[in-house]
Amino acid sequence: MGGNFRIGRMLASGDLRLVALFLIEEQPRHGYDLIKAIEEKSGGFYSPSPGVVYPALTFLEEAGFASSHADGNKKLYTITDEGRAHLSDNREAIESTLSFLAKAGEQMQRFREFAKADWSAQQEAQGEDAERPRGTPKPDQDLKNVVPELNRARRELKAAIKAVRHGSEDQQRKAAEVLQRAARRLHALSEDDVDI
Repeated sequence: MGGNFRIGRMLASGDLRLVALFLIEEQPRHGYDLIKAIEEKSGGFYSPSPGVVYPALTFLEEAGFASSHADGNKKLYTITDEGRAHLSDNREAIESTLSFLAKAGEQMQRFREFAKADWSAQQEAQGEDAERPRGTPKPDQDLKNVVPELNRARRELKAAIKAVRHGSEDQQRKAAEVLQRAARRLHALSEDDVDI
């Protein structure tokens, strides 16, 4: 992003004050309006918190660069002549900061578009799995390269286990014994094919 890149997504407090004053020069604003205007200038990349904006506004007012008056239960900030002079003296810094915000927003938009395209490609590659909300189990899938009878038996076994898990402890223990016997017999079948 060039030389103006700052660590994190926050502007230096002096930069934020200048941007706030610049936006107040465009039109009188409430603190919330400033937050939204800065977010818009950055293409959604940076949305300063009220905990950063309101101290900046207090500074501008105490420095004589802005004045405020009650507008309902909010304060409406207006630029003063001193504020206009301060902006005039700092036009280069303001333009640099606004340029930084715009470039950061453009890069973030390109990243969002790339991520969306990548997600769409993954969704296509994964088929139905991509439609599934995160944390939900995959739908039951048949085994590949087996006879249909084996898949049918596997599905029946899964359904029977689901049914018995709601039974009593005794029924669950009996089911476990049946499954263990079946597992031993299945292992024995596979051993028959091995030539020792």
